Amino acid sequence: SNFSASCLNRSTAVTECTDIMLAYCDDMPYTKTTYPNILGQRNREEVEQSTEYLLLSVMNSLLGGECTPDMRMLACSVVAPHCEGHRIVKPCRSTCEAVHKACAHAFEGIAMAWPYFLDCDRFFVSEEEGCYNPLEGLRGNKRKWSLGMPPSTIIQFLYHSNTQMLNILEKTAEQCSHISRTYSIGQSFEKRDLLVIEFSNNPGEHELLEPEIKYIGNMHGNEGVGRELLIYLAQYLCSEYMLGNTRIQNLINTTRIHLLPSMNPDGYELAFSEDARYSRDAGGRNNAQNIDLNRNFPDLTSIVYSQRRLRHYRTDHILIPDSYWDGKVAPETYAVMKWIRSLPFVLSANFHGGDLVVSYPYDLSKSPRGNMFSPTPDEQVFKQLARTYADAQAADVAMASHDTYSCGSKFDDKRGIVNGAEWYSIAGGMADFNYLHTNCFEITVNLGCDKFPPKEDLYSSWQANKEALLSLMESVHNGIKGIVKNEDGHGIKGATVSVKGIRHHITTAENGDYWRLLTPGIHVVAASAPGYAKARKRVHLPSNMQRAGRVDFVLRKTQLKLDDFPSVGTYMRFDPFKQHYDVRESEQGEAERQEKPWWWSYFAHASNQNPTWLLRN
Repeated sequence: SNFSASCLNRSTAVTECTDIMLAYCDDMPYTKTTYPNILGQRNREEVEQSTEYLLLSVMNSLLGGECTPDMRMLACSVVAPHCEGHRIVKPCRSTCEAVHKACAHAFEGIAMAWPYFLDCDRFFVSEEEGCYNPLEGLRGNKRKWSLGMPPSTIIQFLYHSNTQMLNILEKTAEQCSHISRTYSIGQSFEKRDLLVIEFSNNPGEHELLEPEIKYIGNMHGNEGVGRELLIYLAQYLCSEYMLGNTRIQNLINTTRIHLLPSMNPDGYELAFSEDARYSRDAGGRNNAQNIDLNRNFPDLTSIVYSQRRLRHYRTDHILIPDSYWDGKVAPETYAVMKWIRSLPFVLSANFHGGDLVVSYPYDLSKSPRGNMFSPTPDEQVFKQLARTYADAQAADVAMASHDTYSCGSKFDDKRGIVNGAEWYSIAGGMADFNYLHTNCFEITVNLGCDKFPPKEDLYSSWQANKEALLSLMESVHNGIKGIVKNEDGHGIKGATVSVKGIRHHITTAENGDYWRLLTPGIHVVAASAPGYAKARKRVHLPSNMQRAGRVDFVLRKTQLKLDDFPSVGTYMRFDPFKQHYDVRESEQGEAERQEKPWWWSYFAHASNQNPTWLLRN
């Protein structure tokens, strides 16, 4: 590539100018670029997969917001140079030198070398040679950027490759850095990041009494619509918040939202291939180990069914049996299980394709003979959640009526919702695991019978689901919330909150806060913890409540009785044999890693290259 670059240095004539299609460079003061670029990269795909572009995409968070967006735009002027009249107009050396002078210290601060492709002598030219200032007009717009205002977001309604998806999520988080961040929960079997984008008025922190929700898409790689809807939703939340949409601002200011657009990026990679894209039976449903991820979670529902004749059987915080770890646990399943256990999620939705219906737990039938209505103790709450989505979706589907939606007609008599086990019984599903192992209530949204419809249909899918996506998020504020404290005013972690008549308890989070989704009506709620006397309250929830009722408890110390509380130590036991994906690497690997800066493994793994030019030696 150095040879190609030097050829381009001698000749700036090109054959064709083309639109800039790089997500991180679409706000440049010009719209046309060309390939090969100044670095000799031959096409957009090659740029998107390069370490140079990866660095450019994370510069803002890497440098702690310093030199934004100057560094990114300077880098864009090299990977996507200005093309005008069939010629590359190279960026100005004077601009590069000014940015280097102002920003070199930021790279020194993280022990990173100044990027080779921003070498001012090598890739930039003088004013006399005819150059272009890539930061032109930026100083006039500086106020706009310092307030974090993004250039207006134009959502592109198309299918995104895995690289494009990661770039869009990173860019969205950069544009809305005061309310958003991205983080990885692990990697797929083929080492692709399982990237989550979070929205909150305090990203990265659990705030007392603020409920947490998650949306998961693309669990089956060949079901592409849910993945795209979550990519569009991320961009929509960011831009609408910035534009002052009070509904979106209120939602983000009172809720912590986590979006995982692709749980199965390896399967999607296969389904996205040109020959499979429009096939209803496209490959890629399973992960790269050929595991169906929605059959790979611990089957806790069978444990409930086997114990339901016992007087004190449980339907919450059921332990993962040790025998589960003897089977094949996909790295994607493992990562999501750890994620579900690590945050106090209240509500979740999992997006699929193949039909038009919202289903809810249990997903495993209580009858060994096959499908049968198998309700949880929270049947009424689950029906309310499912209806919230289906009703909002139905109104919009009617507006966007299209042949794609005709397959949902068999659920019309149920208003578009169904108990999962009554429809299609499965063991080892994710929704049942959420409900039986944690505090989280998860529903499954099937978005239409075509799993991978033509890209022309994606805009109508967004229109049909946008209101439902927002309404379900808002419904996390139904029911009650509060703090369980001791007499000294300290929150009690792991206290149990129960509702009379519903055999499913939830537990308090780190600082004693809890959320309990409930339907309107009168409920008797109790709080208890080992070493404390139980406290009860009678609660009336009117049907028109817009936010959760506040119900706090103060528990009095008492003689410790061995109650039927799950042992916290046992519940915290996860992957006891350490045979899976957090196994410690060899000591040699550990030592090797410690010699490298903290950011090194991110670039080495993400690009599958060895970008030693990033190191200061």
